[in-house]
Amino acid sequence: MKIPKRLQPLVDDGLVDEVVRQMMSGKEATVYMVRSGGELRCAKVYKEADKRSFKKAVQYQEGRKVRSGRRARAMEKGTRYGREQQEETWQNAEVSALYRLAAAGVRVPEPFGCVDGVLLMELITDSEGDVAPRLSEISMSSQQALAGHDLLMREVVRMLCAGLVHGDLSEFNVLQDASGPVIIDLPQAVDASANNHAEFMLERDVQKITEYYAQFAPELLETRFGKEIWALYEAGDLHPDVPLSGYFAEDLQKADVAEVLDVISYALSEEEERQQRRRDAEDGD
Repeated sequence: MKIPKRLQPLVDDGLVDEVVRQMMSGKEATVYMVRSGGELRCAKVYKEADKRSFKKAVQYQEGRKVRSGRRARAMEKGTRYGREQQEETWQNAEVSALYRLAAAGVRVPEPFGCVDGVLLMELITDSEGDVAPRLSEISMSSQQALAGHDLLMREVVRMLCAGLVHGDLSEFNVLQDASGPVIIDLPQAVDASANNHAEFMLERDVQKITEYYAQFAPELLETRFGKEIWALYEAGDLHPDVPLSGYFAEDLQKADVAEVLDVISYALSEEEERQQRRRDAEDGD
């Protein structure tokens, strides 16, 4: 096929030998099958920010560290340079997450680096050597659904033990190879300890996966793995082999609404003061 413009530099540099075909085009990237180093691999070409349909990027980037103060200020102000740096940070986040999760034993594609907004990684295949299907494309028995759900809950636990939450997990970004599920699409992965939305995102990830498998095993709708996993994490009791029951007893103690509102008001006031101090400091430079 004709070499896409974004892949031409990788071909020129010898990182890609041949572009075989386009595999898919999603909300944040277009993925191609390429030949690299004599092997078939994936080339994920990230779309520019104004062409992506992935929303709420700010809440995913909360807690991500930026080493350079200049870069951080530019990203906060939304300058052209800042937007470029934000894009680079977004893309590098997936590479970092892939290496981190692979080291923790999570089943993810092996990464081979990210160059000019193109991520080269392992091509996941099925038992016949064909491109592995997405979980959404598979039908299964009740027994298979229960087993598959259990495997993915273990992967979610391993991810959290490595300090990460996927943030957008569903049947559309899980591939099924001969050995089971493989998790893909990780640029929005969040740091569990640094992102205030991590608990909500983890519970949403688990809910989406559970609802998918519940089509084949309806009893899964009665489980509460997301809350159980997060409670274990908060208590410091989470480890890769921790037994899970799917049961979670909700704390039914009535919340003090007035106290909660006071805490929120105080936090907002503190943030306003912090922003004012930052503006005063910048004006003084």
